[in-house]
Amino acid sequence: MQFDIRRFDIYRKVPKDLTQPTLTGAIISISSCLFMLFLFISELKEYLTVDVHSVLTVDDPVKHSEKLPVFINITLPNLACHYVGLDIQDDMGRHEVGFRDNTIKEAINEEKGCRFESHFLINKVPGNFHISTHSSHQQPEEPDMTHIIHKLRFGMDLESGKDVEGSFNPLKDVDRTGANALATHDYILRVVPTVYEDKRGNIRYPFQYTYSYRDMMQMGHGGRMMPAIWFRYELSPITVRYVEKSKPFYTFLVMVCAIIGGTFTVAGIIDSLIFSAAEIVKKLEIGKLS
Repeated sequence: MQFDIRRFDIYRKVPKDLTQPTLTGAIISISSCLFMLFLFISELKEYLTVDVHSVLTVDDPVKHSEKLPVFINITLPNLACHYVGLDIQDDMGRHEVGFRDNTIKEAINEEKGCRFESHFLINKVPGNFHISTHSSHQQPEEPDMTHIIHKLRFGMDLESGKDVEGSFNPLKDVDRTGANALATHDYILRVVPTVYEDKRGNIRYPFQYTYSYRDMMQMGHGGRMMPAIWFRYELSPITVRYVEKSKPFYTFLVMVCAIIGGTFTVAGIIDSLIFSAAEIVKKLEIGKLS
C-alpha cells in the first residue's frame, strides 16, 4: 500500500460548491479583518516601543572625573547685565567671585534687564553657586533679583525623544517675577547621579535633581544685605541607572498569531450562532420547528 503524506493534513478542504455564503458572514469577515488590522498595528507600535528599566545602585557613575558640569540659563528682567555675576563656592574651599568663563550676558528691556547663561564645573561635594552683584565694582541702588529660570541642568542633556520619568529640569520656566524685588531667593537642590544607557550601548550621564525654595529679606549688622539667587546643592549617594531594552521578535510573532487565531475563532463562533439562530427563526416562520 502506497504511503500518502496527505493523511497528515489537518486543514481538510471543503469543495467550494458545498459552501454557502451569507450576508451576515460577509459582514463578520470584513469586520474581523478590520479588527485584526487594528490589533496588528497596535501590537507593532507596542513592539517598536523601547522599554526603559530603572535600577538603583550605590556608586559614582562618572568615576573618571571629580567634576560635574552645570548649565544655567536665567533672565533677570529688572537688573542690568553689568551688575550680574556668578559666584561659586563649596566645602573643598573653592570660593570664586565673578566667574566669567563660558558665560554670556544679553541685555533685554532696553538694557534694564539681562539674560544670563553660563556653563561651568563644580566639585562633587556640597556647595553653592549664586547669581548676585557681588563681583560688580558698582552696586545698584535697588538690586531687583526677580527672575525666570529657563534651564538648570546638571551633567549631560538627556537625548531628545527620550521619554523617561524623572526630574531632569524641574526648574524649567520657574517664574519669580512676582516676588519681592529686594528678596533673596534660595533654592536647595538634591542632585541624583543618573546613567542612561540606550539599546545600542551608548551611555550618557543626565543627572537629575529635586528642589525646595524659599525667599527672604536678609539683614546684616549694618542694615540690609544685597539680595542674590542662591542654588545650594548636595549629591545623593544613590545612582539611578536607566537601561533601554527592546522586546524580542518572537513575542511579536506570538501576539500576531494570537490575534489572527483568536479573531478567526471568535468570529467563527459568532457567525455559527447567528446562522443557527437565523435557521431556527426561518423554521418557526414556516412552522417546521419540531
